Amino acid sequence: MHCLLCFEINLAVSLFHKSSRNLYRNFHSCNTRKSPPFKYFSEFLLWQKKKNFGKYSIVSPGNVVNHERLIPPHIRTPPYFSTGQPPAALFSVPEVKDQNSLQGMKRACHLAREILEHIGEEAKIGVTTEELDRYAHERIIEANAYPSPLNYKGFPKSVCTSVNNVVCHGIPDDRPLEDGDIINIDVTVYFEGFHGDCSKTFLVGNVDECGKKLVEVTELCLKNAIEVCKPNAPYSVIGNVVEETARNHGFTVLPAILGHGIGSYFHGPPEVWHVCNSYGGVMRPGNTFTIEPAVTQGSMELELLDDGWTVITADQARTAQCEHTVLITDSGVEILTE
Repeated sequence: MHCLLCFEINLAVSLFHKSSRNLYRNFHSCNTRKSPPFKYFSEFLLWQKKKNFGKYSIVSPGNVVNHERLIPPHIRTPPYFSTGQPPAALFSVPEVKDQNSLQGMKRACHLAREILEHIGEEAKIGVTTEELDRYAHERIIEANAYPSPLNYKGFPKSVCTSVNNVVCHGIPDDRPLEDGDIINIDVTVYFEGFHGDCSKTFLVGNVDECGKKLVEVTELCLKNAIEVCKPNAPYSVIGNVVEETARNHGFTVLPAILGHGIGSYFHGPPEVWHVCNSYGGVMRPGNTFTIEPAVTQGSMELELLDDGWTVITADQARTAQCEHTVLITDSGVEILTE
């Protein structure tokens, strides 16, 4: 029997970070992983549909409010601010940053985390994600920073808000948060020439035990992944430990959602895979990148909505995601968004 993760993944989704690698590929060799006890993949899909995903609302995105997010002239803006098109990548390999760049990264990442925590406190029953976006935009501008997602490849809002079965890149809209929702809020700021990126999944009201466990395991995946980062470690160890952690707790990692290098650019090398893989590349002191596993209760099958951004689970299972920007140091790893 073939391993359930060694099938060709048919995903034609356009994400913030478009991989240069083909998503129609195998992620690992069958002899390195233990397969679930299903003879056919169709049996596995049927089992997934019968799983109890818990009590929550299936989210259908609401109406996106077309309120223009104004940027005062004194705010330093990224290169894509006017055109929506980021410039070509500056590096073909992960950048080794100097001390000046690292200080800039630390300031941007600290601000991103501060903003994220403030927004999370506002994620309450009855609050719309549009209101969260407006609040985030105001806080970011007050800090003399720019909300990195705004107009990045045409994205219309300042943060991403992904609720329940929405995996990522949810566009803030007029849907009020409900009791029992889980919401991932993804904040990136451009501050003094550098991007800082982080996200967290917050609990709204009384979340059921299935939802709480999903969020806890996702945070554990991120924690375990960061702990294996150090100089000369292969980037592949991140995916190996994330997938093992999720599977050991009965969850599935979504292979299409990647971490990325970050700096004066929003996205760059390396590509950080969160599933078992053998891709090349090793970590060097001065590398900065995000680790952002997306974990689901169900299958890895995804759908892209007509807005060109919102990614949802095909089986309507909930997902959780959390993210840190990290720095490889001479002796280990430093979390910049903590």
